[in-house]
Amino acid sequence: MLDSAIRDQLTPLMAQLQVPVIIDVMTSDHEQQGELRALLGEIASLSGQIQVTVLSETAAVPTFTVRRQDQAARLAFRGIPNGHEFTSLVLAVLNAGGVGKMPDDGLAARIRRLRSDLAIKTYVSLSCENCPEVVQALNRIALVHGALSHTMIDGGVVPEEISARGIQGVPAVYVGDELLHSGRASLAELLSKLEAQFPSAMPITAQSLGHYDVAVIGGGPAGASAAIYSARKGLKTILVAERLGGQVQDTKGIENMISVLYTEGPQLSAQVEQHLRSYPVQILEHRRVSRITAATTRELTLDSGESLTCDALIVATGAKWRELNVPGEKEYLGRGVAFCPHCDGPFYRGKKVAVIGGGNSGVEAAIDLAGIANEVVLLEYAASLKADQILIDKLKSLPNAQVITSAKTTGIIGDGQRVTELAYTDLRTQQHHDLRLDGVFVQIGLLPNSAPVKDVVATNKYGEIIVDEKGRTSARGVYAAGDVTTIPFKQIVIAMGDGAKVALAAFEDRLRQQVGP
Repeated sequence: MLDSAIRDQLTPLMAQLQVPVIIDVMTSDHEQQGELRALLGEIASLSGQIQVTVLSETAAVPTFTVRRQDQAARLAFRGIPNGHEFTSLVLAVLNAGGVGKMPDDGLAARIRRLRSDLAIKTYVSLSCENCPEVVQALNRIALVHGALSHTMIDGGVVPEEISARGIQGVPAVYVGDELLHSGRASLAELLSKLEAQFPSAMPITAQSLGHYDVAVIGGGPAGASAAIYSARKGLKTILVAERLGGQVQDTKGIENMISVLYTEGPQLSAQVEQHLRSYPVQILEHRRVSRITAATTRELTLDSGESLTCDALIVATGAKWRELNVPGEKEYLGRGVAFCPHCDGPFYRGKKVAVIGGGNSGVEAAIDLAGIANEVVLLEYAASLKADQILIDKLKSLPNAQVITSAKTTGIIGDGQRVTELAYTDLRTQQHHDLRLDGVFVQIGLLPNSAPVKDVVATNKYGEIIVDEKGRTSARGVYAAGDVTTIPFKQIVIAMGDGAKVALAAFEDRLRQQVGP
């Protein structure tokens, strides 16, 4: 089942296991039980530290747990974690055995504050590219906490549960019968939601991290570049990020990185992180900045209770998917409203869907979905599509695709369980229409993540931070770089260069004693 290349990659990793890892398999009559036993047997063959045991306890579908020899099981898998979830299985074994990147001490303290009675379940599709990040984050939370549990569930083997819960998008995270989250999310986002919906009685302990020459907010191309250039100047540098890699993690093919013919987002993100960690930069991942003050010395307060001060602050927080902000959008997220056609498209095989947005991302999504859905309707607010002509021509050539321009989406309607209609207004006639359908994919661009500094620096009407030619903002000692700013053309290569430029500008201002001690 594991080819020689995969075995060669995994063997040295499994050799690093520090403690014995036990994989307990429940007994099942399911037709895929033999496949599961074979997969786990091959995993166990990679290290003498891994042991597979068969329990007398029965399950309707292939089910197993992963644990340290001296601990109770907190990680479970229902279904065979093949496809994109194979990495989740490998990391579960490694992390349980004391290997791999785990939350740092500050984040671990926050995780241990969570209630111990939480049983978290994540429904996934094995073809979903966003699901593994959520599964792996919750697995790490469960391992660090030591008392709450997390189960990955392959929706393909439990269709009755998918139907009963009305799930139309993955990953779908539940605590009991309550939907906690749908869609891609970082560990920081998931932890914040767990804290908000299931508050702990234990207070957050404030902790000062001290003073830094430069603090960078954001772990994408601009933030990483700014931190590297600052560290190269010999400055004491800290980087605070929700997720290293940022939006690049969500990007598939990348063909416009000069000197690199082709790469993919996760691969580029891993390379950037490796480069970043080769410098003496303190990295605080999975944190959100909750408050910033920009007096003589800039001060940051994080949602973890940690705080720090700095001479120069570089904001490189990037952007996120823009929402429609119409009635029904949030209510039916994961139940007919989606942002990722690659992940959630398979749920709409043979059905009718709409794509909102006539730019490149919207037209590309409509083309992809036309190969899955029975019918695709693309709605664009403007009088014409804004995508490249080659994409427009391709879309219009598809027999099951329809384009409606001058269409203002006014609401998403459902029956309480799933989406049934989309309401829009024809801007030319002002006539109202209700479009019967099964799903809505929102593809209307990105929104700058400028909220943490909106009361500190000036922004334009789009929420972009206004910067000068060197990345200076309206606040002394505060700089900004990348997609969160007013610089034109939101591209990876531009963000990298912008981060470097801003770091050099901050250093230049420091030399001229315009910023710093």
